[in-house]
Amino acid sequence: MNDETLFGRVSRFIGTLRHCQHLGIQAVSARKNELVVELPYTDAIVGNPETGVIHGGAITTLMDTASGTVVICALPEFELCPTLDLRVDYMRAAEPGHPVYARAIVYRVTNNIIFTRCEAYQADPDQTIAHCVGTFMRIGPEATPKAYRELITGGDAE
Repeated sequence: MNDETLFGRVSRFIGTLRHCQHLGIQAVSARKNELVVELPYTDAIVGNPETGVIHGGAITTLMDTASGTVVICALPEFELCPTLDLRVDYMRAAEPGHPVYARAIVYRVTNNIIFTRCEAYQADPDQTIAHCVGTFMRIGPEATPKAYRELITGGDAE
């Protein structure tokens, strides 16, 4: 079930990221501790023009974005959380011509670090293209500029 408040926040956040704008990455659903985002198939993400296979860098970008953005779904207040570590394992090539989805979850939150897991897939979530684990540093809401925080939260009181 989609949480409209979280969905609005993650959509606004992803919309501010230039690489997401360029690649067309967008939120599909958001709820407590979970986020799904989509990378549409375009010529810009093709790594091998002969086969149409998507470049691994585009998939890594999708998974880093999903993993870093899902923290919005886990914290009581919006705060920027830069990537400390992201470990990606590729299982198979993505099928040309189809979008790729990334489902990220937060599985642990500490005072300083947030831990995430993410899987990339296409039509079938059980057919994993790649999976990753990530750690993200908490810098606190006060370290995020107020105007940017208000943009992401839509002016909602936190």
